[in-house]
Formats: sequence, structure tokens, C-alpha cells
Amino acid sequence: MEVLDGGDAINNLYSELKSLKLRVKELEMENASLLAQISNCHCQKLEKSLSQIVVSNSENEERKNGDVELLSSKNSGTQGGVKPIHKIRTRRQERVKKGYMKSLHNYPQRYVALKMMYFGKRLNGFSCEGENPTVESELFEALVTTRLLVVDKSESQYSRCGRTDKGVSSVGQVIALLLRSKLKHTGEHENCKPTQAMYDKEIDYVRVLNRALPNDIRVIGWCPVPSDFHARFSCLSREYKYLFWSANLDTLSMQKAGTKFVGEHDFRNFCKMDAVNVHHYMRNIISFDISSCDERSGESQLWAMTIKGSAFLWHQVRCMVAVLFMIGEGLESPSVRKLYP
Repeated sequence: MEVLDGGDAINNLYSELKSLKLRVKELEMENASLLAQISNCHCQKLEKSLSQIVVSNSENEERKNGDVELLSSKNSGTQGGVKPIHKIRTRRQERVKKGYMKSLHNYPQRYVALKMMYFGKRLNGFSCEGENPTVESELFEALVTTRLLVVDKSESQYSRCGRTDKGVSSVGQVIALLLRSKLKHTGEHENCKPTQAMYDKEIDYVRVLNRALPNDIRVIGWCPVPSDFHARFSCLSREYKYLFWSANLDTLSMQKAGTKFVGEHDFRNFCKMDAVNVHHYMRNIISFDISSCDERSGESQLWAMTIKGSAFLWHQVRCMVAVLFMIGEGLESPSVRKLYP
């Protein structure tokens, strides 16, 4: 064993102490570096965690409002096979509605004429421009419910033969519009005479619509029509029938005066003037008749006044009937000359 004197021992101790100090400094530097890394990692994790909390709260709030929908789809390249897709859909209900209309657009359509009858006691006229319920409002509600209407009303080439007032009934109103079809090539049948096979393969429009319509409105028939068909302007004639109790009315005088309406005349004195839209007042009355019905109420007999014409002016029939009732009551003579201008 080597024995050192006092001086050498002290030198060795100083050397070891210096070496230890250097090592302590190295360890302190390494420790500081590790602390910095740990601190940086902790901050990143904390920031990510806070971000996830904010996003989660935002998504939950938007879900409550029904404005945002988070979707997820499977992906084999992600952990667990599921990858979240943050796809935002605004106004979800409108998107669904548009998707519904888009899906209906894929169906073929055909131009169809529908023949209808209705009892007007409950209804405020035919046109939807009046206060509900009207025939048109009930009809288009049924068309939407049954998904027979593929496009909006404005795009359906809709036309009607005429309009009726509040409380008026009809047994032969005709409308035309585009409806959904089961046939793929409906255009091939436009100018062809309808066959039973065409009806058998097509949607039963009468049955489908009557299941959705109220009991006082019925569809009684349908047929395919060419694209240039118009329910109003393609109509050859219209017939109005007024039912009334004879009471003290002079029906013979009414019949005599009514025959003066037959033929083509200027009816500007028998209508509600529409100078903006109507400039031609000549109309053709095909026939006029007053006949008794098989119905009595005490001494009063039920009569029917039937007026048939190719077309009528606004409130023309109403004005004609009013004059005839005045004649029947003796307030006017059946030989009135100033029927026309």
C-alpha cells in the first residue's frame, strides 16, 4: 500500500473536489434541460386538453340548437377503425327537405288531367287565393302528402278549367298538372290514344288521392294529356246549374227571357268589369233551359236552371241569373230589350 505524505494527500483531495464540482455542474445542466422538456410537454398537453374541452362544449351547444351535426365514418387506417369527421350541416331540416325534393326529381313525370267533384258547403271557393279551406288548398296538401307532386306548384304546369265561389259545388271540375309516374318513358304516350294497359301500369291517381282528400272532395277520373293541353283554354264548353225553389216565381217568363241569351252576344252588361285584363266581351251561350226536378217541399217545386256556354266572363252567370230572378218575381218584363249594348 502506497503511503502519501501530507502534501500529496491534500493535492489529491483538491483534484477530486474539482472533478466532483464539474460533475455537479454537468448534472445540474442535464437536470435543467430535462425540466424544460417536461415543462414544454406538459404545456402542450394542457393546451390540447383545453382545446378539446372548448370544441366539445361548442359541439354540444350546437347540437342542442339542432344546427350542427357531427358525423363519423369508419376508416381502416385509424385506431379502432373509426375516424371522426367534423362535417357541419347548417339548417339541417332545410337540407333534408331539399334532399327529399331532389330524390323526387329522379322520378319520371307525366302531364295528367284530373276530373274532380266537390261539395262547396264547407269550402271557401275553389282558388287557394281565398281563405282556407279551399278546394285547391286541400288538393295540393293531398298531392304533397302522397308525394305525387314532384316539383313546386309553380313548376308543375298547373292549370284549372275555372273557379267557383264560396258554397258552390261541382261535379266536373278539371285541372291539369305534372304528376309522378311509374312509367319510364311517358313522353312516348303523349300523342297516343290511352289504352287500358297504360292505365293498368300507371299509378292509380284516383285511389291514391281520394285516400288523402277530405270526404267532400273526390277525384273521379284521370287521363294523360299532351304537353300543350290547358285545362282552361282547351275546354270546349262549361255548364252551370242553379237549383231553386219555385215558390211564387213565374218560371215560364224566366224561360222565355232566358232563351234570349242563347247565341253569341256582347255580355258586358252581365259581368263584373275587368277593363285591365278583358277587352273582348263577346261570348257564346250554347243552350239555356229551366226544368222541374223530382223534388218538392210542400207546395214549392224544385227547379233547375241550366246554362251552357263555351266561356264566361267574370260573374257573368251570376248576373244573368239575377236578372232572370227579377223577371220571375215580376220586377222586370221578359220583353226587356236592353239586354245587350
